[in-house]
Formats: sequence, structure tokens, C-alpha cells
Amino acid sequence: MPNPELPVIDPAPVRVAPGAGLLPLGRRAVAEFAGTAALAIVVIGSGIAAEQLSPGDLGLRLLENSTASALGLAVLILTFGPISGAHLNPVVSLADWLGGRRDRGGLSTRAFGVYVAAQCSGAITGAVLANAMFDRSPWQSATQARVTGGHLIGEVLAAAGLVAVGFAVARRGRGVNAAAVAAYLGSAIWFTSSGSFANPALTLGRMLSDSFTGIAPSSVPAFVAAQILGGLAGSSLMILLYRPAARPR
Repeated sequence: MPNPELPVIDPAPVRVAPGAGLLPLGRRAVAEFAGTAALAIVVIGSGIAAEQLSPGDLGLRLLENSTASALGLAVLILTFGPISGAHLNPVVSLADWLGGRRDRGGLSTRAFGVYVAAQCSGAITGAVLANAMFDRSPWQSATQARVTGGHLIGEVLAAAGLVAVGFAVARRGRGVNAAAVAAYLGSAIWFTSSGSFANPALTLGRMLSDSFTGIAPSSVPAFVAAQILGGLAGSSLMILLYRPAARPR
């Protein structure tokens, strides 16, 4: 008989952001491209709008940007989740791919490469469209240097938390997943020193917009490395916590 004092952990594999794996990879890639482009438009566009609407109040600009980003992400997860899982983030796809190496599920190596390419190209496209939408030069180079020790710690924590939350709520329904991940992102924009980029593809896109949400090209490699490290840490923690409970002897 199982020990009633031990929590029962379902031994079935847990995906960080489960997708409809039976759909053609091309269709899923289009969903990842379009979803990441839309996310870049939401994040960068709301940052540009916040600059224009609240030029003298940094806190209000951050509130405007974080609110739009969280709400937009929730909608995009609900929209594209049934097609591709709505990863919209190479760190999430990496966690899903690594999980698949353990249980023969999740993204294949080929699908992982396609997802990352679609996400990065989508983020770049979204950044260009966001700039053009506000009558700015479509191709820009951001000037905000962001690399400090504190910022990199913030990115590690932001990415670790994002993957951990996605892992923990992945099997509780898409609505719960969208709400939890979006709520985490909205709060992490405030509580992390870096502003919670937590997404290598979106970091590339934000490099191309010299606006409130931009990041200088020289800061991108360190940010991406911190995000990958954080994603691995968050994934490892959740695998440890959610592994099947040992049967009592």
C-alpha cells in the first residue's frame, strides 16, 4: 500500500509547453514564427508607446510595458498553443528537447532546430514591424548597454522561473498555463534587475529597436548565455521535484 504521507507524483512525462506533436513540423514552425513575431510586436511596441505617452515617468512606462506584455503573452499562448505548444522562446524549446532525451517525448533534435530558427526570425520580423508601426526606421541598433553582474543574475533567475512555472503547470490545462506564465512574466519584469528578457529570440529582436525595451548588441551574448543557464537550472529543478515518487519498500 502506498504511504499516505507521501505526495503522489504522476510518473507520466511532463512537458514544459506541450505541443500538438502529430501536426506537420512546417505548420508548427509557422505558428512559432508568427507567435514570436507577435510577441516581439507586443513587447517592443508597448515599450515605444510607453516612451511617447509617459516620457518623464520611468515607473509608469514599466507598468504600461509589463501589463501589455503579460496580457499579450497570455493571448498568444492560447492562440498558438494548440498548434505548436506556443514555446515562443528558445529556452523553453531547449527544456522541452532535453526532457525528451529522458523519456523519448518532446521535441526531436530536428524539430528543436526548426523551432529556434522560426522563433529567432519571428522576433527579428516583429521588431522591424514594431519600429515601422511607430514611423521609426525599421532597422535600428539599440544603444542601451545592460550587462552588469546584477543584470546577469536577474536573467538567470528570470529564465529559471519561467521554465519552472511552465513545467509545473503544463498539465493543468492551457488556460491555467497561459495565466500562470503570463502572470510570472508580468511580475518578473518588476522584480528582476534586468527587466526579465528571459528569451534569447526576443533579445535578438530587442537589439534591433533603439527604444525603451532595447538592448545594445554588445550586451546580447552575455544575456543569452545567462538565459540558457537559467533555463537549464529551472528545468533541472523541476525534473528533480516532479520525478516519480519511489515506491515504499
